[in-house]
Amino acid sequence: MCVCLRLTFPSDLDELKALARMLKLYKRDHHGYVVLLFCSAYLYKQSFAIPGSSFLNMLAGAIFGPWEGLLLACLLTTTGSTFCFLLSDAFGKQYVVRFFPQKVALLQRKVEENRSSLFFFLLFLRFFPMTPNWFLNISCPVLSVPMPIFFSSVFIGLIPYNFICVRTGSILSQLSSLDDIFSWGTLAQLLAIALMALLPGALIKHYSRRHLNVDGLDSGGEGSGERESREGESREGESRKRR
Repeated sequence: MCVCLRLTFPSDLDELKALARMLKLYKRDHHGYVVLLFCSAYLYKQSFAIPGSSFLNMLAGAIFGPWEGLLLACLLTTTGSTFCFLLSDAFGKQYVVRFFPQKVALLQRKVEENRSSLFFFLLFLRFFPMTPNWFLNISCPVLSVPMPIFFSSVFIGLIPYNFICVRTGSILSQLSSLDDIFSWGTLAQLLAIALMALLPGALIKHYSRRHLNVDGLDSGGEGSGERESREGESREGESRKRR
């Protein structure tokens, strides 16, 4: 009897759990193939800035367990982001500036203001994603961010996020009913995940108040920049009419 299974990227928790069960079963006899398949899918999404890394991180925890899954997620996130950086550097700079002029101008201004502490500024942006990670990946070549600083800031800055997703996936794969969520063991793991996520962010936030200039990176600052751009465009239009 032949059973045909269709592999797709998970879009909700039910699909995630079904895919995790299938791949865990296949991994017993073909561990290397499953690792290769997972790495290829992850690098594809990261390299081309396709959303959905949270589900893949959770899938890593469900298939490979919390520690192997975390190692894979950190390595793949960093490698895929680096590929995205290189693709943008080679082919996409002009398109990034053309389609996101206000965001690039704002980031450029903040990068120059924090050039002396660039690594910690990028860490701050990874811990507190006022700007999406995919946009940082494609815009850093435009901002002249050195590759070593970019690489290390991605690897370190996304460890808490990867840890949360991987551990959550590992826990979800072990739950058989909603009652399991309220067990003492599960609650203790969720508390540890929360502390792991909050502590590095609190340290970076404390450092940023003393050493970094991050004013205007929130949605209000971005919106005001867009308003300024629209006002400038309207003034240019009026001047053309007068001519």
